[in-house]
Amino acid sequence: MLALERRNLILEKLQAEKRVVVSELSQLYSVSEETIRRDLDKLEKEGLATKSYGGAVINEDVGIDLPFNIRKNQNVQGKQKMAEIAASMVNDGDHIFLDASTTAVFVAKALKEKERLTVVTNSMEILLELSDVSGWNIISTGGVMKEGYLAFLGARTEEVIRSYYVDKVIFSCKALNEDLGIMESKEAFGTTKKAMINSGKMRILVVDSTKFDQTAFSVAGQLRDIETVITDKKPSEKWLNHFSAHKIECIYPK
Repeated sequence: MLALERRNLILEKLQAEKRVVVSELSQLYSVSEETIRRDLDKLEKEGLATKSYGGAVINEDVGIDLPFNIRKNQNVQGKQKMAEIAASMVNDGDHIFLDASTTAVFVAKALKEKERLTVVTNSMEILLELSDVSGWNIISTGGVMKEGYLAFLGARTEEVIRSYYVDKVIFSCKALNEDLGIMESKEAFGTTKKAMINSGKMRILVVDSTKFDQTAFSVAGQLRDIETVITDKKPSEKWLNHFSAHKIECIYPK
């Protein structure tokens, strides 16, 4: 097993159990305890875990990004429900943007019953997911591939995005703040989302309830920039009133 594969498995275990023990990991992956300690050192340097006596605990700071393959297995049921709602808002023949979030991958799967869609995306995962769909136009933004995110980013990506104007932009975010707006953990993601938001007729933010009242590093847009929020649970009255004041439709599973 490669070191990267082992660290990803350790991250999955951390995500599920919140804490891991060096001796147990050593036996589980048939490597020395010193090797496990080096793995935990690496995860700590990346901001994904915090070492503790005999092991480590997960870093659940909203500003920390877990690898794509970890995030896509989080809140699967909630993402599926949100994706179904988002897909119901797309019409046959629509032109849409899908971002590189794990939530957008679920939306892509839910859209497969639609016909004649044109999908523009900066997500490698979505390109692969939709590669077997016939009768659609699938457009990759291209750009610089961001390691660990399966996302195309950078000036070239944003230039391609700005060259289109679509019916619907469907995207997620790292944090949603009443005062600061729609936020991302890294500037490159923020500027890419901003380009999408500015290049669509209807902007649909698909975001789970854990992102509300959080902050992140880069502002991608303001609430006034979107028409619809889809989330996995009924938001607080404060947020419902805030959406109403901005004439934003808020949809969630009943």
